[in-house]
Amino acid sequence: MTTLKNKVAIVTGSSKGIGAQIALSLAESGAKTVINYANDDSAANNIVSQIKSAGGEAIAVQADVSNTKQVEAMFDATISAFGKPDILVNSAGIMINKPIAETTDEDFDRIFAINVKGTFNTLREAATKLNDGGRVVNLSSTTTRMLLPSYGTYCATKGAVDQLTRIFAKEVGERNITVNAVSPGPTDTELFHQGKADDTVERLASMSPFNRIGEPVDIARVVAFLVSEEAAWVTGQNISANGGIA
Repeated sequence: MTTLKNKVAIVTGSSKGIGAQIALSLAESGAKTVINYANDDSAANNIVSQIKSAGGEAIAVQADVSNTKQVEAMFDATISAFGKPDILVNSAGIMINKPIAETTDEDFDRIFAINVKGTFNTLREAATKLNDGGRVVNLSSTTTRMLLPSYGTYCATKGAVDQLTRIFAKEVGERNITVNAVSPGPTDTELFHQGKADDTVERLASMSPFNRIGEPVDIARVVAFLVSEEAAWVTGQNISANGGIA
């Protein structure tokens, strides 16, 4: 197993779902881990407890990633507790599935605030507060290639994340910081199941040659590789973790 001993990791949106599994996996590899959450302090503290019970170090930090000041405070809290971060994983995100014609201004502003401005805010902080040789992983989505009806606005946000990833990789490369994106496919999380009937989930599962949807650990394993020393020559890339669905 790749060791992340003495590394410090911030994982946004890590109180549940894919983000929680990523945080648990990084902690298992030895990273001191910051569990970021927006509202659910109970879920975040549960992840912290799991990490500490396994002998790891973790803290929970509340921050709405769309809020610049709260993101600054999250990085400062990390530095105060563990020192400068080495790893940033942007997992915080929301999904609103509506046809473009039915998407309200409020829907548009909310999803772009979290998915795009939230990523931008953390990257801007990481530009000065991440250690040299650090690792950044942004979560994108396979939906940007599937082009499913009702996913228009969500796909637009993830397309923006893809471009931020590529450009930031060039901006911080001289400090040996790698920046990559991971694109999950359908994954067994509360967010994925929202508003989906069982037959829809079965149809999506059947699109994979493995005939199943992903598990959060499937995504976490790819992230764990990208933040490791073994991935030092991989940057500016979007890695699909989707079971061959697209």
